[in-house]
Order: sequence, then structure tokens, then C-alpha cells
Amino acid sequence: MSSPHWRCRPRGDGLQPERTALAWSRTSVGVLGNGALLLLRDLGHGAGPARWCAAGAAGVIAAGIYLVGRRRQLLLSRRPLPAPLAARGAIRLIGAAVVALIVVTAFALPL
Repeated sequence: MSSPHWRCRPRGDGLQPERTALAWSRTSVGVLGNGALLLLRDLGHGAGPARWCAAGAAGVIAAGIYLVGRRRQLLLSRRPLPAPLAARGAIRLIGAAVVALIVVTAFALPL
């Protein structure tokens, strides 16, 4: 009698790759939702160019977050784990992009 595939995981592996993938995906969807809400606000009056730029920036940032998350998921699924495991540069870049998106959104909403 063979055991299911999910039970054949090595001990100590944990669910870190899955949790990491879910966190990056959730962040990407949140940023993309920010862009969509910018465009949907006052839908009958039309969105100005500032809102289109902010929504486009949100789309680009969301795509970047998704790609970094996908790369991290693939990195964490390798065995043995590679030596430079931390993604400090990518996390700082995405953090700065999200802060910039917050500022752009703050300026685009009143328009």
C-alpha cells in the first residue's frame, strides 16, 4: 500500500514555500486591487490621466511582485537550498515601489 504523494515530503521541509507563494500572491492581488479601485471610483465621470497613471503603476508593481514571488517560490523549492537565500534587494525595491504607489494614489484620488 503506497502513501499519498503529499505524505512523502522530507521531514523538516515545512510549508515555507507554500506560505511564501501565498504571501507574494496576496500582496500582488492587493496592489492590483488598488489600481482597479482607482479606476472604478467615480466610474460615471471618467478617470482622469492621473488615475490612469496610478492604475498603470499599480499594474506594473503587481506584476513585479508576482514575478519576484514566483522566483522566490522556485528558489525555496530547491534542495539543497542555495546559500544567498535572502531577497533583501527585491524586498527593498518592492517596498519603495509600494510607498511610491501610496503617494501617487494619495495625489490621484482628489482629482
